[in-house]
Amino acid sequence: MKIIRAKSAGFCFGVERAIGIARKCTDCGRNKVYTDGPLIHNRQMMERLEEEGILEIGDYQSSNELKSELSSKKADDVLVVRAHGVSPERREYLKNLGLTFKDATCPDVGRIAGAIKIHAQKGYTIIIMGDPKHPEVIGLLGYASGKGYVVKNNEDIDALPKIEGDICLVSQSTMFPDDYQAIADYLKKRFPNLEVIDTICGATKERQKDVTVLAKQGAQAIIVIGGRHSANTVKLAIMAKRTGLPCFHIETLAELNLNEIKKFDVVGVTAGASTPEFLIDEVCNALNKI
Repeated sequence: MKIIRAKSAGFCFGVERAIGIARKCTDCGRNKVYTDGPLIHNRQMMERLEEEGILEIGDYQSSNELKSELSSKKADDVLVVRAHGVSPERREYLKNLGLTFKDATCPDVGRIAGAIKIHAQKGYTIIIMGDPKHPEVIGLLGYASGKGYVVKNNEDIDALPKIEGDICLVSQSTMFPDDYQAIADYLKKRFPNLEVIDTICGATKERQKDVTVLAKQGAQAIIVIGGRHSANTVKLAIMAKRTGLPCFHIETLAELNLNEIKKFDVVGVTAGASTPEFLIDEVCNALNKI
């Protein structure tokens, strides 16, 4: 069996940066580090980080009260903002909990937040294309000064109220560029004065492009490795299915049906931006033995 591994598979810069910040804050295991919700969307990596003293508290959407979970905190403990970022209100809440505060928000997400904030201050209404339940979108919406809406499809656009004045469209960082363009085109039919900002991150575009490269290189099936809560990983699985090839979205090797995979002579392997190297290696090593 031939295995083609996507060049972009695995951690992006923002994820590596967040993990690096959290690890540094442990001071070689001397401090406990708390993250407001999962630092990144990969359960297996979070379990490894927990062994290093990096503890996930709160909930997936960073909305729960944390005081009870921090009742035994010490002066040197650190609270780290997750890679997906949080709203300004949540940020102030976290800063006032009495722990050292560190921000591990992905710089790409930070740039989206900055664009929203600037436009909101100018009086723009902000429309975000994305999943309204995703923590990144929840955080970004907080920068719209109460004049923000989230849309996923044309039906959501049709349901928008009448909006006066300037409008700005941004996207969750992990969307499909083609889908984003289609949403922008549809919005412009109703709101001709729409300003569109390309906020899909480069890592997302690169990984999505590499899926099509796997197909062009002769892959007969594509394995996508990563968490099911990871928006960019889910998008990679959708992209793989769009190639028309069989797609296997797994979190770990244990979920992969090796008997099914044996049917293929050439298999492409890719992984989400929050998937650690050890999970990718585990799958590739198992495939190499077939």
